[in-house]
Amino acid sequence: MDALVAHSLSKTYRGGGRSVRALDNVDLTIAQGQLFGFLGRNGAGKTTFIKIAAGLLLPSSGSVQLFGTDVVAHPREVRERIAIVPQEGKPFYHLTPREHVEEYLQVRGASSETSKSRADEVLKAMGLEPYARTPAMLLSGGLQQRTLVAMILATDAEFLFLDEPTLGMDPFARRQVWEVIRRSVRNGSTVLLTTHYLDEAEQLTDELAVIEGGRVLYRGTPDALKSKVRREVRLHFSSGFSAEELAPFGEVYAERGGLTVMTTRAQVEELTRMALERKIAVNVGPVTLEEAFLTLVGRDIEEEDSEAPLA
Repeated sequence: MDALVAHSLSKTYRGGGRSVRALDNVDLTIAQGQLFGFLGRNGAGKTTFIKIAAGLLLPSSGSVQLFGTDVVAHPREVRERIAIVPQEGKPFYHLTPREHVEEYLQVRGASSETSKSRADEVLKAMGLEPYARTPAMLLSGGLQQRTLVAMILATDAEFLFLDEPTLGMDPFARRQVWEVIRRSVRNGSTVLLTTHYLDEAEQLTDELAVIEGGRVLYRGTPDALKSKVRREVRLHFSSGFSAEELAPFGEVYAERGGLTVMTTRAQVEELTRMALERKIAVNVGPVTLEEAFLTLVGRDIEEEDSEAPLA
């Protein structure tokens, strides 16, 4: 059985004398047990999709089913089978990470003993043990976010909605969260993950979709998306070249105070020879998912949509 099936899903926000179509006839299917990525810029429609699929927002038209159950017709039944980390969630400042996890699990019906055991496990796995009894108001933003994610991942719910779960975390903390997400999938959960960290999407997801302007532009594996770039290698030059000189070798763009060119393997030897002759520093690596996203959408993932949904 498919875990999630969205059919012709649309959402239009209206207010202030204008309307914004946040989702436009989106069709999307996620298989049970899959770790599925949802990529897009701010305002592209990702969070709107998650809110509708989780039963937190009504669609303008279309339908979503979770495990064969219509989300709009039977929201309570659906909510018993899901857990969600919202993008703008906040912890209860007077509660500790341990209290957040244990009390959330008990609200969901777990026994006190089970809640304590699961809290021990997830707090250790996510590096929260040293802060387990510290009120959230005294924690950094990254630790507060980790607490929210720990609450959700401790549930082992059938479907986990993770909307920017590692926002504000340092690289080490992000990787701890990644491993707990992987464990949830191994234990049978289905995960829908949104993220602006494209290395995160590349590391975690089995399959992903790219949404832009409320429409799905691409669905497939990260590797298949990178293959759309039709370039195999990226070279970054800190200085010494002009965009005009590099243009014959491939796609050129400014990055980190220098120029990056995406090119083919056949051109790498010539470009590195030119850099050595001019004593110019060059970094060589494979084309990344970030470049594939830029090629597909035409804009960086960090660029916000001026037509963002109305508040």
